[in-house]
Amino acid sequence: MEKGFLFNNAYIWASKQERESMNKKTYYRQSAVIFLLLSLIFLLNGIAVLYHISWIFYIVIVIIAFTLVYAVISSIAIERKNQQK
Repeated sequence: MEKGFLFNNAYIWASKQERESMNKKTYYRQSAVIFLLLSLIFLLNGIAVLYHISWIFYIVIVIIAFTLVYAVISSIAIERKNQQK
């Protein structure tokens, strides 16, 4: 729907001219996936604390690693896609 402020470094640090010309759809999608993964991390941490389940910590570590890798790889892919245009 592309409504609201875009919480993405590429958009935040872009100049006003770049913001008007950039394709925001990919940045909205990237931000949505990152926020989904972060909410999953917080949910699992809450479950682990509430029910005293210590093995969930290892799942959280894997999701954190995946989130970081996804953020870097998707940023590189978006920049390559934008440079081809």
